[in-house]
This record gives sequence, C-alpha cells and structure tokens, in this order.
Amino acid sequence: MLEELRISQLGVIESSTLELGPGLTVITGETGAGKTMVVTALGLLLGGRADSGAVRSGARQSRVEGVVATGSLTGFREAVEGLGGEVEDDQVVLARNVAAQGRSRAWVGGAAVPVTTLAEVAEPLVAVHGQSDQHRLLRAGAQRAALDRFGGDPLATTSTAFAESWAELAATERTLAEVVGSARERAREADQLRFGLGEVEAVDPRPGEDAELAAEETRLGFADTLRTAAETAREALSSDEGATDALATTSAARRALDGVRVHDATAGELADRLAELGHLLVDVAGDVASYAASLETDPGRLAAVSERRAALTALTRKYGETIDEVLAWAEDGAKRLMDLEDTDGRISELEQRRDRLRGELGRLASTLSAQRADAAERLAAAVSDELTSLAMPHATVTIAVTQQETPAPETPAGPQLLVDGRWVRGSVHGVDDVEFLLAANNGADARPLHKGASGGELSRVMLALEVSLAETGSVPTFVFDEVDAGVGGKAAIEVGRRLAALARTSQVLVVTHLPQVAAYADRHVVVHKSSDGSVTTSGLVSLSEEDRERELSRMLAGVEDSDSARAHARELLEAAAPERACLPEGPGRG
Repeated sequence: MLEELRISQLGVIESSTLELGPGLTVITGETGAGKTMVVTALGLLLGGRADSGAVRSGARQSRVEGVVATGSLTGFREAVEGLGGEVEDDQVVLARNVAAQGRSRAWVGGAAVPVTTLAEVAEPLVAVHGQSDQHRLLRAGAQRAALDRFGGDPLATTSTAFAESWAELAATERTLAEVVGSARERAREADQLRFGLGEVEAVDPRPGEDAELAAEETRLGFADTLRTAAETAREALSSDEGATDALATTSAARRALDGVRVHDATAGELADRLAELGHLLVDVAGDVASYAASLETDPGRLAAVSERRAALTALTRKYGETIDEVLAWAEDGAKRLMDLEDTDGRISELEQRRDRLRGELGRLASTLSAQRADAAERLAAAVSDELTSLAMPHATVTIAVTQQETPAPETPAGPQLLVDGRWVRGSVHGVDDVEFLLAANNGADARPLHKGASGGELSRVMLALEVSLAETGSVPTFVFDEVDAGVGGKAAIEVGRRLAALARTSQVLVVTHLPQVAAYADRHVVVHKSSDGSVTTSGLVSLSEEDRERELSRMLAGVEDSDSARAHARELLEAAAPERACLPEGPGRG
C-alpha cells in the first residue's frame, strides 16, 4: 500500500506531499489546477515514460518519491532486497528523477536501478486507469488480457505452456525451411569438406610433426659445419696430436696446488675443485666426440625431409597455422560432414518434431479455449452484476470467445492449427478472438463496446470490469483518473458507492470532478492553485469535514458560499456516511 507521495518541481506543483492510507482517497480541484500531475507522478514512480516537458519551468529536474508499506508483499520485499535496496520499518522508498534535459534516474530502497527495473518491481503494486484506458479496453488484445487475468492460475498455466510450445514450433519450422532450402549449399559444403579431409588423410600428419621436421632439416643441411665445430671443440678439450689441451692444462694446475696443500688448506680445496673439473672435462670431451661422430651427411634423408615438409606446408596454407591446428580442423570437419551427409535424416527429425508440436498445440489450444469460455461466462456475469450497482440495471455484458476457421492446408505451416477437428488461425496467445459485447437495455442487441457504449457507459463498464478483476487479488492499490467522465446524476452516486465498496478491500485513489463521487471518500485532497501574476503554483491539501463541505459546494455550484450548494453538499456527505462507515477505522480517516 502507498503511504505517502512526494512531488517536487513537476508541472505546476512546486513541492507537495500527499499522505495516503487505506480506503478511498479522492483528489479534486479546479480545471488546470494540476490534478492530473498526481497521476503523472504515480506513472513516473511506476517506471512510466518520462517527459522532460513536465519538469516545472525554471527547475533543473523533477523528483517523485513514494513510500510503500511492504506489509504482506513478500515478493516485493524480496525483489527490493535482491536489488540491494533497504527495507526499513516495513517501508520502502521508491524514487524517480527526471532532468529538464531529458535524463531519467530511478532508485528502489536507496539503490540506483534502471528505470525498466523500477517498472518491474513496482508493477504489482498499483493499477492506474484513466480516460486512455477506456480506449485501451476497446482493443481485442486488452480484452483478451483482461479475461486471462480473471481466469487465474489454471488459465495462466495453460497460456504459458501454449506460448512456449508456439515459440518452439516457430523455431522448428524456421530451421526446417532453412535445411530444405539450403540443400544445394549443404551439398556443396559437403564436397569441399570431403576434398579437404581427403588431403589431410593422404598426408596423414602427426601432432607436432612440422616442428620436428623443421629442426631435423636444419641439422641435416648444416651437418658439415656442425661436425667441424664439434671436432674443433673436442681437440681443444682433449688433443690427439699432443697439443696443449684443456685436460692437460687443468691437470697441471691441480698438481701445482696439490703440492702446497700441506702449507695452506685453501690451496688444497682449490686443488680438489680442479680435480672435479678434470673429471667433467673428460665427460664433456667424450660427449663432444660422440656428437661429432653422429653427424653424417645424408643427402637422401635431407631430400625426404624437405619433401615431407612441403606436403605439410601445403596443408597449413589451407587449414591452419600449424599441423596441430590442421588436425583440429579435420576433427571438426568430420563432424560437420556427418551432419551435412545426414540432411535427409535431419529433415525427417524436424518434420517429426513439427508434427509433435502441432499436435501438442492443438490439445493446449482446445484446453485454453475451454478455460476462456468458462472464465468469459463468469466474468460477464460479474460485470453485469456490477453494472446493476452502477445504475445500469438492464445492461448485460457478454464475452464472445470465437475462433477464425481456415481451409485445410496441403502442408500444415505458419499460424494454422488443427483444433478439435477444425483448422483455425492461431498466434502466440492461442486461437481465440475475445470480444466484449454490451446490451445497454432490455431487448437491445449485444454490440461491441466501441459500437454500443456511450462515454458514460464505457466508463462504468471499465469500472465494473476492474472491480470484478480486483476480487482476484491482482493489486493492492487502484488509481482512477476521471473514469467517471460522462457520468452524472444517479449514476455518479452509484459510481461513488461502488468505489467505496472496492475501497473496503483495496486502497483506491480517484481523481474526479464529480461531487457525488467525492462525497464517498474516506480522505479528500484538493489541489489548490495560486499565482503571483507570473508564476502559477499548485499544492495538495487534505480537507477537514468542514472544508470538504465547502469543496463539494464549489464542485456543485461553482461557488463556495452558496447556501443551497452547501446544503446539497451536506446532504451528499450524510447520504454517503453509512458507506464510508463500512471501512474499518485506520490512519488518515476523515
């Protein structure tokens, strides 16, 4: 439930706070005073589209804040905390800024969030209805959505299952068309893969073979140079010609230090180290000699290696930077070739999936239509009963749930579905066309709302529909923006009485110009407009009972001090008092 609404620099409202509570709150005021700014502020708070033109002239930005009592709104509380917002004393503050330059920012419980996230979090809290909603109600999609909403969880479950299967069918048929239509391209791709895989198979490379052969080719190509270097190194280490070598020099150095070992321990340690070095030199000399002996010039092997490297290079030019990448391409290519070669099998698989989904959709569509027909009968009866309470005792609402039949197709495709032996046109929402019909009087033919309802009748139909839907526990707060337009006299009194009845179970906020409706309010707020000659400012004021009488007289007669208007205002308040007394006592009454 909304407990408080704070508005700053929005339209003609400079700064104002609207304290709310349970029951029915009405907002009245002179034309142009800024009543609709309250609804605009609520729209912003619910994540609606921001209009920088609504920012008060001269201000840098508008700001709207709403204090929401979480109460039993467990899902709302969890959503806020999931976004990093805070819930303090079972209250959450929602906020929205709109800059004069057009930038918009939003907060949930103090955490900055995208505006779309604010809309998702706030959507379950408030249902806003205005004159534009009357036109929305005339659209077939809105009528179907209202019926589905009344149908409850069973209908919603079936509708969701249908939508998911419909999306899967669309994807399956799209893939099937691509596979069938691209058969020639798939055959061409398969031929290219076969050729490439054949080339790789003919060479039959090993992982890392290209690097190994590159090293071997370099060694074979410089065999003479390498052998000369190795023999020179071996001669320097251990000479066969009796020349001074590393071993002889090291041995002489060891003997010189070993002879003076008895005079200094350090000389002995150095002699020992030279002895170790001598052993290492012997080992290295042997290894160098073995290396030199292994280096042989082999023109035949060099030619074979070069030829093999050329074959590997031909593969790496086409299929990868290295042989390892070529082998990876071949592995992936083999899998792709298997898929391409199984085009017929793929088509058969897709056709079987398509037929299965179409059968499943036919069964779901039949169930969904039956659920909608049942819900339509119950909702039509509920709305008709509500219209009786809204001074339309002879009006009857019926809800037609029909399907559009189509000729049997040669091959099922697109939006056509077979449902209960009939081919009908479908969509993601099912196969049903939903239309609300109104017979305003006894004996009158039921006609579509856009043809058979006046503005006042349409207002009452919408209110009756919302009251009927409210009993499903959809949202805790309802906002009605002059939905009583076109209504007057006794019908206006009945509208006020019905709003008061709705307010017993939900919080209701109404912007109205009718005193008959305002008289039923548990809380009356007036929008006052003032001007200093250059700037106009509006503010929100909660009225006492005496002030309410004065405001109602203004609404009745256009003046506040008319005795007859004041008497009529008192009469309206007294007549409405029993209805208002039905509301349990709570904060903000009066």
